[in-house]
Amino acid sequence: MTKPKVFIDGSEGTTGLQIARRLAARDDIELLYIDAESRKDTEKRREMFRRADLVILCLPDDAAREAVSLVEDGKTRVIDASTAHRTAPGWVYGFPELHKGQREAIRSARFVANPGCHAVGFISITHPLVALGILPKDYPLTCFSLTGYTGGGKKMIYQYEQEKTAELYAPRLYGLTLSHKHLPEMTKIAGLTREPVFVPVVDDYDCGMATTIMLHNDLLPPGTTARTIHEALSGYYAGETFISVAPALGEGYLTASWGKGTNFMEITVSGREGMTVVTSRFDNLGKGASGSAVQNMNIMLGLPETAGLL
Repeated sequence: MTKPKVFIDGSEGTTGLQIARRLAARDDIELLYIDAESRKDTEKRREMFRRADLVILCLPDDAAREAVSLVEDGKTRVIDASTAHRTAPGWVYGFPELHKGQREAIRSARFVANPGCHAVGFISITHPLVALGILPKDYPLTCFSLTGYTGGGKKMIYQYEQEKTAELYAPRLYGLTLSHKHLPEMTKIAGLTREPVFVPVVDDYDCGMATTIMLHNDLLPPGTTARTIHEALSGYYAGETFISVAPALGEGYLTASWGKGTNFMEITVSGREGMTVVTSRFDNLGKGASGSAVQNMNIMLGLPETAGLL
């Protein structure tokens, strides 16, 4: 049986390197390579696209849009890890656990947009609550998301690991104009009609993400409590391999580095009378990037969904 051929366009970046590392030991696919000096050669890349059954784009947004134009023959399938196509017509959002029909949509799609890291944490919480009628589509949501510095790519990794200044030892808020590039997908894929107020925070650790929303229960349907939200999310993700809902949490700590090096995601619900806080934790380079891409690749190629991820 012929192995499916996979080409990573942009394999020298953080996400590309992570995907290549995850695929290197696989014997059920053939990973195609291009010489370092040919990585920006359009014709040689076009030839790789022709040879591949599936291409994974790990490029800046404009370069990803340009790369899609190299797919000419109608056969090669594409996963784009950039922000470029996450809300674009004709592209399927690559979050298999989104709802019951999403896996099949990914399986049959030619073009799949890999989720953003902050976005997938937010959507993992909000989409089910909107779909179940618990969270109004126009709820005035606020969200903060704590991330390790690897989410900032090679330049930020170098700053934290090689040129560390005093300010890098403490958490840093960013996206303070409230225009983060993940907001369009966060709003659309969650099913919201009002953008959330979203502020990400980067801190002095390498991997891990904790994305949190806070709710006033009196703005939700009558009878909604932290307990009913916990029960709803537990039922929504029942049977999923990579997403779990933790037992209800009282006092305690949530560590943002939970799940480091894996494709797992854990949702925690806590609160008190009248208020609820919901947090999604996962590896920003795992379920938030490379792990998610591999999961989508497996589905698209008809391979076991968990291959290379457990």
